[in-house]
Amino acid sequence: MLTSFFSNSRPINFIIVAVYILIFYLFANLSILFTAPLWVIIQELGMLLVLVLSVFMLNFISGRNELTGRNAYKSILFAGFLCMFPAALQNNDVILANLFLLLSLRRILSLRSQRETIKKIFDATFWVGVASLFYFWSILFLFVVFFGVLVYVGHRFKNWLVPFIALLALLSIVTSASLLITNSFYTLTDWMQEGYFDFRNYQNPDLLIPAAFLFALTVWASFFYMLIIQKASANAKSSLFLILLCAGVALTVAVLGPTKNGSELMFFFAPLAIVVTNYFQNMDDKWFKEILLITIVLLPVLLLLLF
Repeated sequence: MLTSFFSNSRPINFIIVAVYILIFYLFANLSILFTAPLWVIIQELGMLLVLVLSVFMLNFISGRNELTGRNAYKSILFAGFLCMFPAALQNNDVILANLFLLLSLRRILSLRSQRETIKKIFDATFWVGVASLFYFWSILFLFVVFFGVLVYVGHRFKNWLVPFIALLALLSIVTSASLLITNSFYTLTDWMQEGYFDFRNYQNPDLLIPAAFLFALTVWASFFYMLIIQKASANAKSSLFLILLCAGVALTVAVLGPTKNGSELMFFFAPLAIVVTNYFQNMDDKWFKEILLITIVLLPVLLLLLF
């Protein structure tokens, strides 16, 4: 059974998830890979590696911080959510931004150890800033950074100043690079992206079906996730709630983002995978869990065949 296979975290699970992403990535970028110049093909293959690295990073974050059990559910769930939206597999900016946000999340969650707090806050903020260079609205994940400071190390005033120093450091690096490469300053207009609020694309079945499925799954799993948070230890509650905050910020980014083709949901997949994994771990109905996981894995296949 599929749930039994992914109930453990083994190298074979990770390989299968990587192959699963590879297949859908090739289909999503088929025209580019066969017609583009060699350097573009190399770039696209690099993006594929970034996606695989993102899965590895998600698995590392959830395991290291005990957000989920030692299983491969979050990996296959993330891959399933991702492959439901081919535009997310084609948007290099969101792929890169998502990886940097995962790096930031890793540093935020590690604050609970109370060691090297200034360095971790700096790193977390810096990675959010780098992500915003590729996808401007991901800057909203600074709310997650400040929440991490509040719940883990907020008792020291100097910790609240570190994010501003990190952003100034990033600004200095970007400005210097811009002057060296283009002989011009990196301006606010270069950085900002206007919000786009035309959701008519979601009336199309290829977007409506997966979006409606994810919405229903989110509502259902979040209810059980809140119950899990209530039963968790005081130390674990903060980390679990932080994932819920990430999901909320990710949805806000999707609403404000400059595209409405499904790629704007990319930042939502990782926190949702963690939320749903906790639901899977605490479900008693084995058959329902099996059907749900099969649906998540096969829905991208069905969408690919139909559209």
